[in-house]
Amino acid sequence: MPDRKPKPDRPTPRKEKLCKTCKRPFHWTEQNSRDWDILKYCSEACSGHQAGEKDAALEAAILQLLAERGANGDRSKTICPSEAAKLVAGEPRNKSHAARRDWEALMEPARAAARRLAASGRILITQHARPVDAATGKGPIRLRLR
Repeated sequence: MPDRKPKPDRPTPRKEKLCKTCKRPFHWTEQNSRDWDILKYCSEACSGHQAGEKDAALEAAILQLLAERGANGDRSKTICPSEAAKLVAGEPRNKSHAARRDWEALMEPARAAARRLAASGRILITQHARPVDAATGKGPIRLRLR
């Protein structure tokens, strides 16, 4: 049997990947260079996230609010993801003073729900009345029916 030569180390391509949870692109860094081939999530928060009833409730709330806004046939009406987060969090008047801002914890899940709905083609994500890519849109966004 001939002597086997070790294969030379091949550099890993440093392209961007999409997070399996939030569908955002993340880039190669020195910090994650050792694990780049097996990396699937952009952060620890995304790696521990499990889709639950809040995610389904946020998607339903977004679609419900958009349907109410577009009831007269005008599909250019938009909503903010915070409106869906507030709807899912519940009525603040019935809560204690400390629990009135529970909706703020639902803002990132609401944006993630909007990205999932945009990826499925049900809604558009806009900034300054122009459609933007759901994965790369930063800052305040608005949602409207497609």
